[in-house]
Amino acid sequence: MNIYFACSITGGRAFEAVYQEIVAALTADGHEMPTSHLADSDVMENERILAPQDVYERDTNWIKNCDALVAEVSVPSHGVGYEIGFALNIGKPVLCLYHRERRVSKMITGNPNPSLCIRAYSDVKEAISQVRFFLAAGQ
Repeated sequence: MNIYFACSITGGRAFEAVYQEIVAALTADGHEMPTSHLADSDVMENERILAPQDVYERDTNWIKNCDALVAEVSVPSHGVGYEIGFALNIGKPVLCLYHRERRVSKMITGNPNPSLCIRAYSDVKEAISQVRFFLAAGQ
């Protein structure tokens, strides 16, 4: 599958290790992930050279062409919220993952869209299991 992975970049990188393990697991499973670089530690430096319009066009095209969007939402991010809304608006299935001890915006948790799945996890192993279940279920 072609999976758009969304995670916080400028909002904070407290869950960077989780992002990296999710991306590594899904890549090992054979999924295509055009946004796998977002999990890299040097992502902010590498993305800094791109113009905002270029990022918008690139990312919205990736979302349009993906089979599903998986977002780690433990760290609030304007960009991730926008990507989730954009994906849902064009009918893409979306999984929002968050660490059980974090609070998530009610704009996400209260969204009744049937294409949206929201799951909490306690550790990265459970997060990866949640993603695999979501993808296997055809969401």
